[in-house]
Amino acid sequence: MTNTEALGVLKMPQLIKKMAVPAAVGFLVMNIYFIADSIFIGKFVGSMGIAAVSVVMPITFLISSIGMAIGVGGSSLISRFLGAEDKTEANKVFGNMTSLTIVLSILIMLIGYSFLDQIITAFGAKGAIFEPAKEYFSSLIIAIPFLAWSMMSNNVMRAEGAPKKAMMIMVISALVNLVLDPIFIIGFGWGMKGAAYATVLGYLSAAVYSFLFFAKGNSTLKFNPKLFKLQLKYIKPIFSIGSVTLARQGTVSLLSIVLNHSLFTYGTEVAVAAYGIISRLMMFTNFPVLGITQGFLPIAGFNFGAKKYDRVISAIKLSVLYGSIIAGSIFIFILMFPQELTQIFVTKEDQDILKMAPAAMIIVFAATPLITAQLIGSAYFQAIGKALPALFLTLTKQGMFLIPFILILPIRYDLDGIWMAFPISDILATAVTLLFLRKAIKKLRVEEKNNTELVSTD
Repeated sequence: MTNTEALGVLKMPQLIKKMAVPAAVGFLVMNIYFIADSIFIGKFVGSMGIAAVSVVMPITFLISSIGMAIGVGGSSLISRFLGAEDKTEANKVFGNMTSLTIVLSILIMLIGYSFLDQIITAFGAKGAIFEPAKEYFSSLIIAIPFLAWSMMSNNVMRAEGAPKKAMMIMVISALVNLVLDPIFIIGFGWGMKGAAYATVLGYLSAAVYSFLFFAKGNSTLKFNPKLFKLQLKYIKPIFSIGSVTLARQGTVSLLSIVLNHSLFTYGTEVAVAAYGIISRLMMFTNFPVLGITQGFLPIAGFNFGAKKYDRVISAIKLSVLYGSIIAGSIFIFILMFPQELTQIFVTKEDQDILKMAPAAMIIVFAATPLITAQLIGSAYFQAIGKALPALFLTLTKQGMFLIPFILILPIRYDLDGIWMAFPISDILATAVTLLFLRKAIKKLRVEEKNNTELVSTD
């Protein structure tokens, strides 16, 4: 049985494990790097270094999200074509994805260079945060094409049923970073530039690995220069579904602008640094749920394309169940050790952060057990090519709830209002998502019944 065939045959609990565990491990290793990076910066550069990274990270991912969007949009098509046993069309989609990623990521990188100061200022690099943020971003931006290519390739590998190969993209990037961070930051004394250079080389290594995977012909999909010519019939659906990812990252970046400005207004640089710690922990602790979501995407897309709707329903239910249990366990851990987790990132001299971050952390993570339903709901509609509901659910938490609450609640509750906005938004977004999922499952059951009756008739 090939990796691709397994998507439509393996028992669902086994298949989710096969697809989700490598993705989760990849996220784990990547986030270990993020944590270690923050520790090195916090201990050897200072708390303003953490604040600077908190400002720059959403900018980097916004600019590089073009690769992520192309990867998600194109992989949705690829999964459905492979499910329908049409490898020719799948390869044509991959060729268009390759051309789009290379051209657009380089163009966006050049735009980022041209407006560097304006961009970091807009994202909240104020006061003592500006200089380290500029130093970090100016050194990091050259990695955008490598990161975009890696993100695109990662999604394609999972779409063709090779989750372990996709995992290695994140593992390689993280390991290179982990090795080079102490050398560049401490050994060479390069500070913020050292952290950026380590990241650049990490993304470059991952990009080389993913390129060789397709170039050597070990994959279901093949590099074929004849297929690199852009065609509207592929570009349109790629960006239709990929726009969901772009909108998500765009909203996250808008959230970062609003959040950093609000944190600076109500809590100065200290609050920005405190959230820098919380956001890194959020990325780290959510790795199993993100792994389940990434594993779910090709499963849902392939089986929907193969008209195995009962398997799609099973994938939705089991993914939400497994992720919710894991997310609940994560919150219990956060609840037990908020002070200890904060102390990992800063020195004893940073007393203001040590006082602020633990309490804020508990509030921000309060509704963590609910996030799986949000992620799976949006991912399902992306997987089956339904851009509008996927876009709506993607924007629900950050756009519809979180950004408005961050602006409104501090008026009455000061800085605490910003922290409170997170769990309130999670609760409301989950309620909306569950309504969509319930309707989707009912529709899938009808389709499955019709298929069964058609087979019986034949």
